[in-house]
This record gives sequence, structure tokens and C-alpha cells, in this order.
Amino acid sequence: MEVASSSTSTLIKDSKSTKSVVDATASSRSRRNLCIGVSVVVAVVLLVVVIIVILAFTVFKPKRPITTINSVSIDDFDMSLSVVRTSVDFNITLIADVAITNPNKVGFSYSNSTAFFNYRGELVGEVPILAAQIDAGQTTQMNIRLRILADRFVKTSTVFFDVVAGSMPLNAYAKVSGKVMILGIFNIHMVSTTSCDFSINISERNIKDQQCNYHTKI
Repeated sequence: MEVASSSTSTLIKDSKSTKSVVDATASSRSRRNLCIGVSVVVAVVLLVVVIIVILAFTVFKPKRPITTINSVSIDDFDMSLSVVRTSVDFNITLIADVAITNPNKVGFSYSNSTAFFNYRGELVGEVPILAAQIDAGQTTQMNIRLRILADRFVKTSTVFFDVVAGSMPLNAYAKVSGKVMILGIFNIHMVSTTSCDFSINISERNIKDQQCNYHTKI
């Protein structure tokens, strides 16, 4: 009886030992599979991040938008000159053809801005540029109209002599601030400026000597 009992006890112990080994093996395999799964997920995420970064700085690399003043023309011109009083009275309407080009692969949106017109460093007029969005690779053109009156020149004594000389120098300046969203992740801010010097030919009543400089920063 004792021999039989001992044999039964040994079988039970061997069975438990075998089960423990099997459970340990299964647990180890499960942990290994979990580690492999986590590693694969991490690798895929890193690969996606690398691809996004590469695309963001190659195919979708942000490019500088360009604001240009293509031309300035005179729409209306009325002027009277008093040599005795060395004074001048005028009413001039200018039209500036402004273009904003978006060379990016995504849309460019810009906020409200202003175009300024200056005479020898003095502000004589301003025109609003309303906020808008420009699609990828597109150009938005607009005609901005400015009416210049003589009373805007009261602080400047040289306007009479410029008119007598036959040429009135002016400057047009515009600054456009906006942003592009690359792949819906990277928000890139940009500022585009343009400055154009030109002169009003008094006798011919047209624009001459227009020279422009453009600058954009990211």
C-alpha cells in the first residue's frame, strides 16, 4: 500500500512539474510575441514619422510666397498750380496692379494687410488688402485704387518744386503676413514684402521709372 501511494504521489508531482514547465514556456512565448508586436508597431510609427519629415522638407518643402506690384497707373489726374503763392492743388487717383504668388504644394492663407504710399518718406495714402487664401501653385491678382489729395502733402514743402520740375517721386510698400500648413502638422509662418519707387510724370500724366524690390522671410 505504501509503495502504491508513493508511486501515485510521484506521478502527481511529475504532472505538476510538467504543467509548470508548459505554463512557463507558454508565458515566455507570449511575452516574446508581445515584445515582437510592440517592436513592429514602434518601427512602423518611426518609419511613418521619417517619411513625413522627408516629405515635409523635400516634396512639401515650404517656399516663399512672392508679393509684386506689377504696375502703377493713373486713373484720374486734376492739377492746378499757383506760381505766385507757390502752391499746388491736385487730385490724383492711382491704380496699382498687385499680385501674390503661392509656389507651395499646399494653400497659403494671409491676414489683412495694407499697402502704403509715401512721398519723400511721408505717408500720403493707404489701401487695405483683405485676407484671403491662395491655392497651391496659384497667383491672386488685385487692383488697388488710391486717391491722393493735396492736403496730404501739407507737411511737405518740396511738392511745389517737384511739380514745377515735372516729376513727383512716390513709393508704394506692401507687407503680407501668412502661413502654410504642411501635411496638416507643420505650421510655417511667412512674411512677404514689396517696395516700389516710381514717379508721376506731370506733363505726360503717366508713371515712369518704376523700380521694385521684393523680399520674403520664413
